[in-house]
Amino acid sequence: MTTDMSAAPAREFKMPDVGEGLTEAEILKWYVQPGDTVTDGQVVCEVETAKAAVELPIPYDGVVRELRFEEGATVDVGVPIITVDAPGSAPAPEEPAQRTGAEGAEQEAAPARTPVLVGYGVAESSTKRRPRRGTPGVPGQSAPAAPAAPEPAPRAEPGPAADRPLAKPPVRKLAKDLGVDLAAIAPTGPDGVITREDVHAAVAAAPAAVEEPQAPVNGTAAAPPEQQPGARETRTPVKGVRKATAAAMVGSAFTAPHVTEFVTVDVTRTVKLVEELKADPELAGLRVGPLLLIARALLVAIRRHPAVNAAWDEANQEIVTKHYVNLGIAAATPRGLIVPNIKDAQDKTLPELAAALAELVSTAREGRTAPGAMQGGTVTITNVGVFGVDSGTPILNPGEAAILAVGTIKPQPWVHKGKVKPRQVTTLALSFDHRLVDGELGSRVLADVAAILEQPKRLITWA
Repeated sequence: MTTDMSAAPAREFKMPDVGEGLTEAEILKWYVQPGDTVTDGQVVCEVETAKAAVELPIPYDGVVRELRFEEGATVDVGVPIITVDAPGSAPAPEEPAQRTGAEGAEQEAAPARTPVLVGYGVAESSTKRRPRRGTPGVPGQSAPAAPAAPEPAPRAEPGPAADRPLAKPPVRKLAKDLGVDLAAIAPTGPDGVITREDVHAAVAAAPAAVEEPQAPVNGTAAAPPEQQPGARETRTPVKGVRKATAAAMVGSAFTAPHVTEFVTVDVTRTVKLVEELKADPELAGLRVGPLLLIARALLVAIRRHPAVNAAWDEANQEIVTKHYVNLGIAAATPRGLIVPNIKDAQDKTLPELAAALAELVSTAREGRTAPGAMQGGTVTITNVGVFGVDSGTPILNPGEAAILAVGTIKPQPWVHKGKVKPRQVTTLALSFDHRLVDGELGSRVLADVAAILEQPKRLITWA
């Protein structure tokens, strides 16, 4: 996989830490080959970590000399993965926290390249090359977030470069994933920089109309490995998301003492309320399903019993009670099970929660879930009912005290007002860490969720 380009000095691009503390990543696909010309910020490959698949942009210009690894190889962070013959330029220092004086004025006046945080993609992420014009920027040596020094000539960018909103690469990636136009956001950061909070505020102010699938959780089965004709067995390497999930589940199962409780509940009124909400103008354009009300019911139960929203700190021998709820939704994807979470779900209105659920699921199914979206969860819902399963004994997401499994909703004979009638019935299962949650607390939380789904008007009276 090499070509002889010895005339120019070689630069090695190393595998970056594309998450937070990840140690390795698998190369899924190369977008360049030896002899190809690459430009600063061009995506050269896609890699899969234990948390997500991300595209890696290269931080300098040049000609590809060598691809160090084949597709499918797992590479440790810090190991060179590609060598580029880059015409002589010295590595740039790390970006200073603030630019002042003439340097800042020059930086602001001259259209600069889009800053790239390696592992979070570029502002206009694409698997195609993005040719640019102008004098090449000076790359950072290996720091993932090191941008180029000011350039004497502008590069071609989509739209007028002078009007480009100021934002750091992770914020640009967040805005892109949430479908937010940075140009429409009023910045609150220093020197007119758009912050993550600005992006979230824009989403909260005008929730996007996103389509939530009918089967919102665990709705995409993992693709089976290709079977060779006549083969009696198939071996599939354990990598990426599946490898991380396996390790996490083993660790959780043998660290936290699990207890699971069950309750079967008549959710006929909840099903009827879902149909009414679909016609509500406030929820126009949003797909409303039972999961939305189940999530709201769990948030109400946590508000009434905050001790269930906690974590066990083994190192300090402390119980950490969270005063916020990052609500995880378990989702099956072709790469394996992931659990992205809705940040500060307790503060969201019903329309905001509906939009957040739809965005979370669609992003997961498209393989665009960012590593940050899978960190910091406090409690999880897993919907096994979409597979026609009545219930289960879910394993806790590591670091959380409880997980709620929702079974299929189906007509069953039920005693209602003294008579046996067909009613919409489901079974809920709550698994919890018995170090943090005793039987009484777990029972109260599960009973509250069931009571709300049986009589959803309690969503108003108890909230």
